[in-house]
Amino acid sequence: MKIINLTKGVILAEEAVIAETFFTRIRGLLGKKEFRAGDALVIKPCNSIHTFFMRFPIDVLFSDKNNRIISAIPALAAFRISRVYFNAAYVVELPAGVLKAAPTDIGDILEIK
Repeated sequence: MKIINLTKGVILAEEAVIAETFFTRIRGLLGKKEFRAGDALVIKPCNSIHTFFMRFPIDVLFSDKNNRIISAIPALAAFRISRVYFNAAYVVELPAGVLKAAPTDIGDILEIK
């Protein structure tokens, strides 16, 4: 699956995986040794994340049910907790640096296909 920032016309990820079951959402990126460029994890439903026991920082996008970005967190370090975004329907986790390379802002619209 691809993740595209429709507002800016840029591809954020070429190989996105969706975590929608209890176990895939809980596992997330835990145990991964690397997060390669072009990869992404979409967690549905989700309104808060943590990076406990992760080995690398990640870029994070919280999006509402209309695919509008409500928060963008670049390079969230390991052993951190995000705040709760009550309007978030899902979160997109990307390798650190993607948001800097492909500027993505609050209010932009995402497409996952």
